[in-house]
Amino acid sequence: MQHTSSRSSLAALTLGAIGVVYGDIGTSVLYAVKEVFRSGHVAYTPANVYGVLSLLFWTLTVIVSLKYVVLVLRADNRGEGGLVAMLALASEAVQDKPRLHAVLMAVGLFGASLFYGDGVITPAISVLSAVEGLEVVAPGLHPVVIPLTLAVLLVLFTLQKRGTASIGRWFGPITLLWFGVLAALGLGQIVHHPEILSALWPTHALQFVRAQPGTAFILLGAVVLCVTGAEALYADLGHFGKKPIRLAWFSVVMPALTLNYLGQGALLLDQPEAVRNPFFLMAPSWATLPLVVLATLATVIASQALISGAFSITKQVMQLGYLPRMTVLHTSTKDTGQIYMPFVNWSLFIAIAMAVIMFRSSDNLAAAYGLAVTLDMLITTTLTFFVIRYLWRYPLWLCVAATSCFFVVDVLFFASNALKLAAGGWFPLLIAGCVFLLMRTWRMGRTLLSEQHRAEAVDLGSFLESLQQGNPLQRVDGTAVFITSEEGLVPPALLHNLKHNKVLHTQNLFVVLRHHEVPWIGLEQRAQVQALGAGCWQVVLHFGFKNDPNVPEALRSAELPGWKLDPMRTSYFLSREVVVPRMGGRMALWREKLFAQMHAGASGVAGFFHLPANAVVELGTKVHI
Repeated sequence: MQHTSSRSSLAALTLGAIGVVYGDIGTSVLYAVKEVFRSGHVAYTPANVYGVLSLLFWTLTVIVSLKYVVLVLRADNRGEGGLVAMLALASEAVQDKPRLHAVLMAVGLFGASLFYGDGVITPAISVLSAVEGLEVVAPGLHPVVIPLTLAVLLVLFTLQKRGTASIGRWFGPITLLWFGVLAALGLGQIVHHPEILSALWPTHALQFVRAQPGTAFILLGAVVLCVTGAEALYADLGHFGKKPIRLAWFSVVMPALTLNYLGQGALLLDQPEAVRNPFFLMAPSWATLPLVVLATLATVIASQALISGAFSITKQVMQLGYLPRMTVLHTSTKDTGQIYMPFVNWSLFIAIAMAVIMFRSSDNLAAAYGLAVTLDMLITTTLTFFVIRYLWRYPLWLCVAATSCFFVVDVLFFASNALKLAAGGWFPLLIAGCVFLLMRTWRMGRTLLSEQHRAEAVDLGSFLESLQQGNPLQRVDGTAVFITSEEGLVPPALLHNLKHNKVLHTQNLFVVLRHHEVPWIGLEQRAQVQALGAGCWQVVLHFGFKNDPNVPEALRSAELPGWKLDPMRTSYFLSREVVVPRMGGRMALWREKLFAQMHAGASGVAGFFHLPANAVVELGTKVHI
């Protein structure tokens, strides 16, 4: 019975991985072959068809199968994956090398920023390419393609606040159907030209590169489209585990993609004019419209997974202290990973809508795609080297052998895509650069504020001792929880409370939150408590970047003697500063002003810590940086 249950769980996880992990890469068949041959760089000949298909297949094999599925999936951070988890592993590995640690943190954060640039282009090109299938049904429908694409995206982003639980159960079955259709379409063409199967031999790719090295290098910028969303393999490791992700890839996804690409090649051998949209032209005319509907559903699912990933990575970066706190709404009572962030949601929608309106076709968007994702892949390979060398302590020769091949491949793809910088590659890089600038500015500003607080603040122990020696303050029943950023210092909210109310609660907890570069910290390690006397405690709460920073729950879990936490008689106090830029500060004035705006615009402070609605947030403390 247990064996049957285990097999059922593996099947369910594999189905879920097909729906969530492989949505993006599964929709790349809509535009990859089309963009390679419509780029104008390669002449249409049977030999070139074989060479291009061989390049596509071996790109999938090297980058996805070998690099991500075999190697990178091994670098799990306590069961979690993704670039933030990889960054945490790499930074942990070089803690004793401060300069290298700082460089890796900057590189890793820029890689996380690239996710947003890629996250704008991928949904735009996926949904737009699916809707463009209407032009195959009726060319006269061209004017409605852009409005319909925007409408589909608007509905998708509007539904985000409802959470993914209600529709998530359909992701796997619909995507499995999608891959089944991909395989069937491909097989339908391969039976007419079975010789196309020889394109799987690497000799065709090698001959193509040797005969046309310059053309092959340029074409890598379009070939990379076939690995759209490959980084999701690693990012979703924590949700599904290695085995289901690997099983889904080798048993369903890669065979279906390979058959479909070969089928498109077989169609081009028979009908060269089909290059205008080989994917949809593989289908019989009666099936084109249903195929457009299914493709649109598949691209929406792929986009949904990416949007959820944007929420997740933003929350993780926030908890590492590189972005201001934003409103985080939980959309599920069972899965803490299902969250909704209004600011991120609508910022992403605006950027995607801008991309659709600016570029207006999947062909033009293909020129913008690739630069961000290949740079992200290059950063992943670099961080992987430091993990296996300094954390796993493998011999240097083995680390170089394991990563150098992937590094060279990533550099070649990145260099090819760099040729598209002026044609649109600047767009995702601009988005990534802006996000990275915000991250660095916020971190620098918070560091300066922390240093200033330590320089100007009063020692908490001495302050409490002076209160006991003077005229005794009136005590009121209940517990006061003061959330502060520094341990051992008097919180401004306490000073405000004493100044205005002239009372002290029976119990006073001075709570500091510490976020660590690990995904999870268990409840048994959550609270570190020090008794200060006179009904006062210093509490340090520890959270991983995947933990939910629920302060009331963490305090209740401590259960220490002499400490009673009655939710009905507990008051929470926070302090927020008004940052005032000044000339001659430790940051450039423009950066000080940017930090001040970010600080003022930070929202959802009480909600971020899961505090009650009546939590007191003290404002008005002016801080110069």
